[in-house]
Parts: sequence; structure tokens; C-alpha cells
Amino acid sequence: MTMTKRRTETSRAPARRSAECGFRPVARSAEHGFTSFVRSAEHGFTLVELMVVIVIIGLLTTIVVINVLPSQDKARVEKAKTDIALLEQAAEMYRLDNLSYPGGGDGLKALVSAPAGVDTGRYRPGGYIRKLPDDPWGNPYHYVSPGKHGAVDIFSYGADGREGGEGNDADIGNWK
Repeated sequence: MTMTKRRTETSRAPARRSAECGFRPVARSAEHGFTSFVRSAEHGFTLVELMVVIVIIGLLTTIVVINVLPSQDKARVEKAKTDIALLEQAAEMYRLDNLSYPGGGDGLKALVSAPAGVDTGRYRPGGYIRKLPDDPWGNPYHYVSPGKHGAVDIFSYGADGREGGEGNDADIGNWK
């Protein structure tokens, strides 16, 4: 009996080995009814997996767009205010050097180069500003001298490019 007992003990399956001992499970092929532990590059992704990823990317894009677009509008309004303050400062320097603001006919161009009829000895070499900026919506800034709200009015008509408006379409000027 001891002999049969030994045979049954030796015929048993070996004890499971753990990953700690260096055991790696054998990947068996699908034809034997097993799926592999490691997905090979040949198998690719299922349609469901791709759809889940596309939906997640779409949701993230929507969240970013909703949060970024209002910031862009605010940034454009702030840039217009900054440009107007810069142009107003240049017009004030022109007035200090030439004893008057640029005429309405000369407009803001008088800040870049000396207009006809101005004493070139008093006009600052290189002008008062290097280049006239356009407003953030691609339109030129407007200049009125004498202004309705002050000595000079420098303004942008806003996003719509027309006088008046509310929100992003509101006029932005040096009087506000």
C-alpha cells in the first residue's frame, strides 16, 4: 500500500507557484478555450472601448470650452481698455510737447508721425507711439478732438463694430 500511496502523491499536480517565486502564468491560445493574460498589439480595441474614450474626450472638451470662452471675451475688453489708456497717454505727451492735442483731421496718426503744419522741432523724434494698434476685434480705434466726454475721446465700438450696444458689443472709451 505504501507503494500506491506514493504513486498518487507523485501524480498530483504541483503546488501553485506565486509571482514572487518567478512564476509566470502560461498564456494559452483562444483555440484551446483560453484568453491571453496580456493583450497583444494585434487584437486592438473594441468598438465599445473606443466609444467610451470618445465620449470622455467630448465631455472634457465641452467643460474646457465653457470655461475658456467667457475669459476670452473679458480679456479682449481689458486689452481694449489698456490700448485706449496707452493712446490717451501718448496724446497727452503730444499735447505737452506741441501745446495742443492732435487735430480731429490728423487723428491718432499724428502720434506715429508728425502731421503737416506741426513744428518739427517740438515733435518728438520717432513719434509718441511706434504703431497704432487695432482693437481686439480688428477695427481701428476712433479719435475725436474736441471730445464729447473730455478734451479728447479715444474709443472702440466693441465686438460688433457699431456705436452703442451692451455686453461685449458695448463701446469702450477713455471716459469710462
